[in-house]
Amino acid sequence: MPSLINRWEVLDLTAEKSLLRAMAREGLRPYLVDWGTPDAQERRFDLAAYVARLERAAAFVAKRARRAPAVMGYCMGGTLAVALAARQPRKVSKLALLAAPWDFHADKAGHAFLLSTGPLLAQVADRMGELPVDVLQMLFWSVDPWLAMKKFSRFLGMDPQSESARDFVLLEDWLNEGAPLAGPTARECLLGWYGDNLPGTDRWAVGGKRIVPRKITKPALVMIPSGDRIVPPLSAAALADPKRGLRNATRLDLPLGHIGMVVSSRARELCWTPLIDWLKATE
Repeated sequence: MPSLINRWEVLDLTAEKSLLRAMAREGLRPYLVDWGTPDAQERRFDLAAYVARLERAAAFVAKRARRAPAVMGYCMGGTLAVALAARQPRKVSKLALLAAPWDFHADKAGHAFLLSTGPLLAQVADRMGELPVDVLQMLFWSVDPWLAMKKFSRFLGMDPQSESARDFVLLEDWLNEGAPLAGPTARECLLGWYGDNLPGTDRWAVGGKRIVPRKITKPALVMIPSGDRIVPPLSAAALADPKRGLRNATRLDLPLGHIGMVVSSRARELCWTPLIDWLKATE
């Protein structure tokens, strides 16, 4: 499952750059969560409402497959997957977590702007009923203000008819066509996650149940891209910490970035293949 913000297409960007198709070719049967865009009803959703949807989705897949499915979460999707496993352990056989944030105070320097503006942005979300895409893009931009200049400078040197240029445009379209965050969810993320670090201190509760990774016994693969500018590696690494992370976790560090781990030229070798091998080996 992807994040609530950026859509699922990055997992199936093209026929050649598709983690989902690679999984299917290896005999796995991936199901995809498409969160869509919050409608009038969903604008009142908090994180518990989204996790409840995951619980229904897991039950549906389990009924069709006649067994509990493995659950893979990318970015924020991984954080929600941990909540699913904590609340409904019988509906999850294993967890694969790709750059999933957990300890939101592990690297405060990387998110200094977001930490300082969180309360103000929560008020914006309250008044508008959602946190708009443009505001979310500003937050991503604040992590590395020079990134846009650097990547578009590279784009200027590409042949407009090349595969590289096509992939660049597809990826930029994906980045700029994200979904807004429902107001209550935005408040919970800005203040509860980034402000108070509830997940990283075992105080995050979903539907009245505290989500404590140490109590989850399912096999888990925690994939941490070392060049990640969106989710600091230290934040994701908390889920693989021997003392406070997932009890049965395998940690895999990747010399890739947050997006590069799923679509770069090295993604197949460094991320897709070990992920698929782990899923198949623990069937």
